[in-house]
Amino acid sequence: MIATDRCTSCNGTLAETGATQFKCPECSSVVSRCYRCREQSIAYECRKCGFRGP
Repeated sequence: MIATDRCTSCNGTLAETGATQFKCPECSSVVSRCYRCREQSIAYECRKCGFRGP
């Protein structure tokens, strides 16, 4: 991950340990999640196709 990458949910940086990036289950676009949003199960929405997940 590059420090300039942003969380899909909160737009925070992904610089801290525990952040992740994965492919959207619907369109394979990259979804980025920061540690805080992952731990709190904050919903995300794929910016490309609109898929929503926990």
